[in-house]
Amino acid sequence: MTESERPAAHQGKPLDTVAFAAVLAAALMHAGWNAVVRVGLDRFSSILVLSMTQSGLALLLLPFFSLPAAAAWPWVAGSALLHTGYKLFLIRAYQHGDLSQVYPLARGAAPPLVALGGIVLLNEALPPAGAMAVALIAGGVALMAFRGGPGLARLPGPALAYALGTAGFVAGYSLADAQGARIAGSATSFALWMFVADGLVMLTYAMATRGLRAPAVLFQGWRTGLPAGALSLGSYWIVLWAFTRAPVALVTALRETSVLFAMLIGVFLLKEPAGRWRWAAAIAIVCGVIVMRL
Repeated sequence: MTESERPAAHQGKPLDTVAFAAVLAAALMHAGWNAVVRVGLDRFSSILVLSMTQSGLALLLLPFFSLPAAAAWPWVAGSALLHTGYKLFLIRAYQHGDLSQVYPLARGAAPPLVALGGIVLLNEALPPAGAMAVALIAGGVALMAFRGGPGLARLPGPALAYALGTAGFVAGYSLADAQGARIAGSATSFALWMFVADGLVMLTYAMATRGLRAPAVLFQGWRTGLPAGALSLGSYWIVLWAFTRAPVALVTALRETSVLFAMLIGVFLLKEPAGRWRWAAAIAIVCGVIVMRL
């Protein structure tokens, strides 16, 4: 890698106001597409519809943007594989555990892994306030795994293993995407090509495991897949753009506030019960967001 291709260091650099607000909006969008993607399909088919929709949207936008820098292409390919691994592990985790426990645990365990990877791989040591913000948000998100329910003690072993494996993939693709977006010359170009590659990998896997008729699921779920795919693409594009402006650990932790938005949607719109564990988790997340802005 030449000096001109080397990404700028983001050590100690906080999220500016624009990036902070944008990532919070991305978190809300992330919670939104999770609420939208209720297409009556099995989880693999639902995720395939989402992946193919956002890949198709990205493909339509490609002619309007330049190619990423040559040094970014390995990161595009690597990121696509990591995103696919994340989805497959998440599906397996759901097969063994409840959504309300698996998803928050998988997302809550990711920010500390990203923070460690940022230090070791990207030379992004966080200041004390940043480290505290990451810890509060990650702890709050992980606490959502209790939700006043049976708790982690009764979470099946395979579900726990797959959830933690999912967190590992989240950390892996976050670090890869941060590096790729920074050296690509354009976060938008990197994002679009990554989504296209991710869709191709998911489609290849689906056809290899479910046969040539696997793409037919798109015709069943396109009505919800289209808005969910648009929200997902927009949400993660914002995150990739923010990776070029601030340490990856801060962006990743703030992105996980999507779990808080999902909880609020459930409580106030869907009239789901909250319970003291969920509110305690919400308070921890909010405190982390406040500390991040101090």
